[in-house]
Amino acid sequence: MRLANIWGHLCTITHHRHMVMRFCFCVGLYRQGLLHDLSKYSWTEFKVGCKYYQGTRSPNNAEREETGYSKAWLHHKGRNRHHYEYWIDYSMKPGEGMIGLEMPVNYVVEMFLDRIAASKTYERDAYTDRSPLKYYEQGAVGMMIHPKTRKLLKHLLEMLAEKGERKTFSYIRNTILKHNH
Repeated sequence: MRLANIWGHLCTITHHRHMVMRFCFCVGLYRQGLLHDLSKYSWTEFKVGCKYYQGTRSPNNAEREETGYSKAWLHHKGRNRHHYEYWIDYSMKPGEGMIGLEMPVNYVVEMFLDRIAASKTYERDAYTDRSPLKYYEQGAVGMMIHPKTRKLLKHLLEMLAEKGERKTFSYIRNTILKHNH
């Protein structure tokens, strides 16, 4: 492992985490902000991040390309409730198989904020308030996500693209989260 990769990955995940923390604080999710993505510092996730670090995209994708799966991602999604993949389980209805469960609203909000921070981290100066929506639309078809969760996430992403961060964060704090506590 190169020292530049170790330092680069550490700086990237810390920058991303602090950005999500700041966003969470803006909307009133203090505990979630403090706890966001702590598993990225575990050896299971951190060593993969350092090995596959590029600085322009998730190292998990590079690991996936090389090995066919991402051990770091499997570890991460099972420990972080702001990922819709955490909420996939077997249906109790015969023949339905795996389904996306409805996520609690506070985790949908954290997922939304995480997507903004990831887009800003990787796109840097090319970022616009439309970037997270564009990224979502590229993968939306294959998402095993509950319809209500999908609807709220898409609504927030579209609001961000149209009205900007400040108005969207205010809406989340004063409408979405206020009505769900």
